[in-house]
Amino acid sequence: MLIQLYLLLLLQILSCFSIETKSKLNFDEFFNYTTFPLLKFSSTGRHLLIQTKRPSWNTNSYENTLWLYDIQNQTKKFITTNLRTSIQPQWSPSGNYIIFLPKNHSSINKQQSEEYIYLYSLHSDRVLPIQIGKETPLALTWSNNDSSIYLAVKSIDEENDLWKDVIQYRENIVRKTSIIYRIDFNSNNHSLPVQKSLIRNVSFLINQLLYTPFEEKLIFSSASVVIENLDDFELYFVDLRNISALSKLTNNEIVETALQLSIDGQHLFFLAWHRSSNKKRFNDTQNRLYSINLANGIITRFGEHFDGSIEGYTIKSDAKVYILGQLGTEIQIYSQKLSTKDLIHHSGWNGTYESIVSSYNHRSIAFVYSSLEKPMEVYFIDNISQLISAKVITNENYLFTQRNLPKTKVYNWRNDDDHRLIEGLLHYPPEKFQSKNLPLLVLIHSGPYVASLNRLNLAWNNWATLAASEGWLVFEPNYRGSTGYGNQFLSEIRAKPLSLPGKDILYGIDQLIKDGIVDPYRLAVGGFSYGGILTNWLITQTKRFNVALSAAGAVDLTSTWGIMDIPELISYLYGGFPWEVPHIYQNETPIYQLDKVRTPTHIVTGENDVRVPTSQSYILERGLRYLDIPVKLITFPKGGHTLSINPWHGKIKVREELKWLQQYGNQSMSRNKSNNSERHKFTYALQLYMFFFSLVIIKNI
Repeated sequence: MLIQLYLLLLLQILSCFSIETKSKLNFDEFFNYTTFPLLKFSSTGRHLLIQTKRPSWNTNSYENTLWLYDIQNQTKKFITTNLRTSIQPQWSPSGNYIIFLPKNHSSINKQQSEEYIYLYSLHSDRVLPIQIGKETPLALTWSNNDSSIYLAVKSIDEENDLWKDVIQYRENIVRKTSIIYRIDFNSNNHSLPVQKSLIRNVSFLINQLLYTPFEEKLIFSSASVVIENLDDFELYFVDLRNISALSKLTNNEIVETALQLSIDGQHLFFLAWHRSSNKKRFNDTQNRLYSINLANGIITRFGEHFDGSIEGYTIKSDAKVYILGQLGTEIQIYSQKLSTKDLIHHSGWNGTYESIVSSYNHRSIAFVYSSLEKPMEVYFIDNISQLISAKVITNENYLFTQRNLPKTKVYNWRNDDDHRLIEGLLHYPPEKFQSKNLPLLVLIHSGPYVASLNRLNLAWNNWATLAASEGWLVFEPNYRGSTGYGNQFLSEIRAKPLSLPGKDILYGIDQLIKDGIVDPYRLAVGGFSYGGILTNWLITQTKRFNVALSAAGAVDLTSTWGIMDIPELISYLYGGFPWEVPHIYQNETPIYQLDKVRTPTHIVTGENDVRVPTSQSYILERGLRYLDIPVKLITFPKGGHTLSINPWHGKIKVREELKWLQQYGNQSMSRNKSNNSERHKFTYALQLYMFFFSLVIIKNI
């Protein structure tokens, strides 16, 4: 009996030290997250190329690093941080070289007018520069050997001298042409001069370039600076045996991306996002996957019966394609054989799979995986049957496994007007999962054709995890127009681009209040891009929000249509041009109802934003100022739509938004900290009581 009591005493003592939980994620830690923009297997299947991206605070930039992972030895080797991300690095046909564009060549040559590509040799572990001329590179691809590449560059405007600094607007936007060269070099002797041969000129910008030995073709996709005519986005090929002819592979008014060739080079695969037509064929759908038979031009759709959105894919050597399919808040791995139409779901972990790649000569697969409670890393499997036991091969985000991340759950409600079932995500503050009467921050995703996912991607425009760690219940609604819920759900937004998703969101808040989850007197709303537009709309529809955060959000959609770089999006969402449906533009635009706003509003914008023009934020700030509504606007120099140049910009944005929430959100962070402190004191006191109680019991026996 005495031994048992001593054991009880020992357990009580140990409990005093073991109850310590993981610490909460803090503000600075949140912004030190690493992502993986690129994975690529070598042709031999022996190596995996990994690109990482993380903030470099000392250089006011993001650091993109290339790593070489040896699959057999399970080792990772550093290649370079001098990487330009506009063109993806490419493996040579033999797998002995990697070619990429440097971010900065000044360390080798101060003459910045010359462009270079870099060649990394796996055998010598050296990076060698190859001079390619003065034109800006657009795309590149290897030929059928390690000694030549095909390179697409932007043509130099020869009229610059004639026009000096005067700009012809339409000509400057539309008249962009490209030149395709073949560049030959000696991969064994780089001291020899490079031979540069002209293939041909084309009258558009080239986005992606591929070479196939099947009938000696160069395949490429066209692009435009402004998306106002979908005819500018098509697929073409040049027969290298007769370069005078330019042939068109598609005429489908969709935007083709993520081009890949089949193993035999006879089929071209591509992802497509459908958008509205200039010819009034409105057919917006979720992302789809197609292939073209290069011999006969027949186009085949993959995942035809899949009701979600296809977000990525990789081609296998056994007449199979692996597909990343989004349904609701999850992106999972599916497969389809070329001879069938049905997708097979491969059971793995709940969460998001992305950047999937496969080895042509092996069954190996690599991918990036994360969930809202598990940070992003790269995983490797020998074959798809091992998916549930995939091996992690990076450890870039280990810190986040040691933090008490918010728990999340999927939340459903109905729009009472049309009884549509809507879904979203709830992020609970640490240690408050399933608690009641919490302060609410509604964070609205951009798009509208994306969705909030079970994915941990910590960033300035995706900071639900941080807000929850600061004490907020964060609600991310997948309103009408979001992907992953079927094409009808996506297209119902048309002609009601703000009012319909706005009601979806408001009914979600109503349900949260009815369920007792949310304190109705502590409500905040915010969003970026389309989420910013919806934020601007919502504060004109209700006075229930204590505070609003508008990031890159438009307020006058007519002028936005006239200035932005994707006007076709607005003309589709509003059901026509401003002069065709003026009543919709009038009724679905915040500026004409701005006098209803009573919510203190924080506004941010990039100085050079052409997606949601910077002027929109100035209009909103001026209007609220005239209405005597508390408002603050901050702008980021040289910043575009996404704050992707300087990591300090995103960090300052969120810092100031948190300050605004604390000032106007009726959310006392100091009180929460005090409550947490009291909770820890109570736990410690309880442990001491149990300890001394055990001593008393022992003494009395």
